[in-house]
Amino acid sequence: TSLQNSAAYTLLATTMLGSHGAVAGGRRGAEADVTEDEIAHLEYVREEEKLARDVYLTLFDYWGLGVFSRIAESEQTHTDAVRAKIEKYYLVDPVVDDSVGVFVNHDLQVLYDALIEQGGRSEEEALWVGCAIEEIDMIDLQEAIDHAEHRDIARTYQNLMLGSASHLRAFVDQLESRGISYVPRYISQDMADEILGMG
Repeated sequence: TSLQNSAAYTLLATTMLGSHGAVAGGRRGAEADVTEDEIAHLEYVREEEKLARDVYLTLFDYWGLGVFSRIAESEQTHTDAVRAKIEKYYLVDPVVDDSVGVFVNHDLQVLYDALIEQGGRSEEEALWVGCAIEEIDMIDLQEAIDHAEHRDIARTYQNLMLGSASHLRAFVDQLESRGISYVPRYISQDMADEILGMG
């Protein structure tokens, strides 16, 4: 079963595209002046970037492909950047345990497990998992940008967006080097063409 037709893919869409509002719970520090939407997105993206890191670290252990190790390092930088904004605005960091594969958000926990199961089937499936994560990251980051009222928060997301585009190009290169044609699953073909043309 290919990733595109798998339960993990469906879960990826429903979780990463639909659960932001249920994540935050309106937690804010006394000195924070961020909006509820900003809090929700900061908390979600913090764990979403951790999920990407954790999936890639685990898939590197499975397959030994350098692309996963390199991108995992970048995802660490991403999740740290979001944590810095959480700390700046006196919010509660949802990452209470930074161990690989551990999440406060139950949906992300289930998603992690499903993606690891899928990516553990073959190198090809692992690379498709990477493409899916980066596509959805960019969709979620654009939504976060659209709801960001603080310029520094928006800039952080914009930087993460550039990183996700670079990561997607890297995974596509790996697929194409194996003679596999990349077809975007969540972003439009036009958006994919633009991203791939940036490389």
